[in-house]
Amino acid sequence: MTILRPLLAFLALVALPAAAQAADKLVLAFGDSLTAGYRLPPGKGFAPQLEAALRASGVPARVHNAGVSGDTTAQGKARLAWVLASLKAKPDLVIVELGANDMLRGLDPARAETNLDAILAELSKRRIRILLAGMVAAPNLGPDYAKRFNPIYRRLADKYRAGLYPFFLQGIVGDRSLHIGDAIHPNEQGVKVIVRGILPHVRRQLAGR
Repeated sequence: MTILRPLLAFLALVALPAAAQAADKLVLAFGDSLTAGYRLPPGKGFAPQLEAALRASGVPARVHNAGVSGDTTAQGKARLAWVLASLKAKPDLVIVELGANDMLRGLDPARAETNLDAILAELSKRRIRILLAGMVAAPNLGPDYAKRFNPIYRRLADKYRAGLYPFFLQGIVGDRSLHIGDAIHPNEQGVKVIVRGILPHVRRQLAGR
């Protein structure tokens, strides 16, 4: 009995970190270079900053970075099943941030919508909550392209009853101090602005609202 009690106490202490991790919400950040943290130091990209912000706000969560620089909606669709299979647990929420590279390359908005539709359909089939992060067409692509591209995200969010953050880059566009120098990718401070904007939407989805 005297040996058993210390042993049980030790095992309980060892199990605490694993139990705490199991209780964490799992958020999958699925996107392109804006999600990946292009040219940012470790720990300064979107996923780690969002995780830190969630924890600071009282939400125990892990944010898994599944961003791949250069990904279009087609490439995202092609790797979704593999990414989900590689996770040890089913995500509580997937943030889908794709479409910027389709837009920058002037690819057909209808094709981008079809690809995003397939991604959201797969997540819905698996009963995974979705937060769709929208993108807005660059002015140089003209009003016709913007008219076809910009409504994609709200239309799909409505179709799948997903959460919607209308513009992922809200608050940093046009501010050079928030970019790494290419007027596209956010620097560490730019990511902070993005996280501050999207955080309430992430919290709402994790709370099931």
